[in-house]
Amino acid sequence: MKILALNWNDLKNPYAGGAEVHLEELLRRLVRYGHQVTLFCSGWDDCPPEETIEGVRIVRHGNRFNFNLVAPWHLRRLARENRFDLLVEDINKIPFYTPLYLDLKTLVVIPHLFATTVFQEINFVLGTYIYLAERPLMSVYKGRHYNVISESTADDIAARGVPRKDISVIHCGIDRKIYAYAPDVAKYDMPTVLYLGRIKKYKSIQHLIVAFNQVRRQLPNARLMIVGTGDYLSELQRLVLSLGLTGAVEFPGFVSQAEKVERMRRAHVNVLPSLKEGWGLTNIEANAVGTTVVAANTPGLRDSVRHNETGLLYEYGNTDQLASHLLAILTDDATRQRLERGALAWADKFSWDDAAKKFETLCLDYVAGRV
Repeated sequence: MKILALNWNDLKNPYAGGAEVHLEELLRRLVRYGHQVTLFCSGWDDCPPEETIEGVRIVRHGNRFNFNLVAPWHLRRLARENRFDLLVEDINKIPFYTPLYLDLKTLVVIPHLFATTVFQEINFVLGTYIYLAERPLMSVYKGRHYNVISESTADDIAARGVPRKDISVIHCGIDRKIYAYAPDVAKYDMPTVLYLGRIKKYKSIQHLIVAFNQVRRQLPNARLMIVGTGDYLSELQRLVLSLGLTGAVEFPGFVSQAEKVERMRRAHVNVLPSLKEGWGLTNIEANAVGTTVVAANTPGLRDSVRHNETGLLYEYGNTDQLASHLLAILTDDATRQRLERGALAWADKFSWDDAAKKFETLCLDYVAGRV
């Protein structure tokens, strides 16, 4: 097949996240399977307008603020110059509404939709713009097939009117060469809680800090590592200061992949307190290196965590329950080790090779009219 993929960012973009990891892990494998893939996305200051990475041709135009406005002109040109069999459109922010101006078989990939959760992250004016931009999505893309990464997202778009027959669920994979269990690597000497990811308001890391303050009352030597960067960092740092936790909470910022894996392996528990996710890739990554997780019982996260088997789920925003779950893991080695065994078995079910093969089959079947 000749495939055109569309996403806001590619993996080299400074604003790339889990959605970019997901899409490009699949696209690069499609190239290995013999397909031709072009990825069209936004650019950033001084980025190359075009390059090829692991066989994927990447074409960049516009920037993160105007990409959805300039995309139609360039997409029409790409479609004229190439005879694509399929458009894979990743709706990760504002939809591009390609059916209005492109005559291409379109597979719609949705990690998750924002809906009203967007107001937890940005100001009312911009939030309203994004919220309203999502509203016509189901009518504009009517008749297209949807590929989602969790049962929660499938339920979400089905509730918006998409027939179940038009929805396929393919879970994310992980790179097992990178996220590998190393039994000889010991946990930190002190009880250690880890958050690893983007520092955004909707990730609700503030709930973790409040809960950790309760944990410290029973475990004075406990520490918290908040690893990553983002525009909510200063707010979290002020909260840590106001609670008198400065010496117990570390903000190392962006770290290398090797350091990320080492911190995941050595932490006693990884926490993801987000309001909503497509899946919760860091839950599986932590599980794969032998670390259990605590996560909010929210869309996406409830799919990537099996409660009391691979980790623990708590009611979103309930910091008392979050603190209780953390203490259960940090104070009871038997409980932690049981969850770690379950985590390793669960993570073993996921691989990018398996996800890519399923995705290739879906693409071929969709182009051939079998789904």
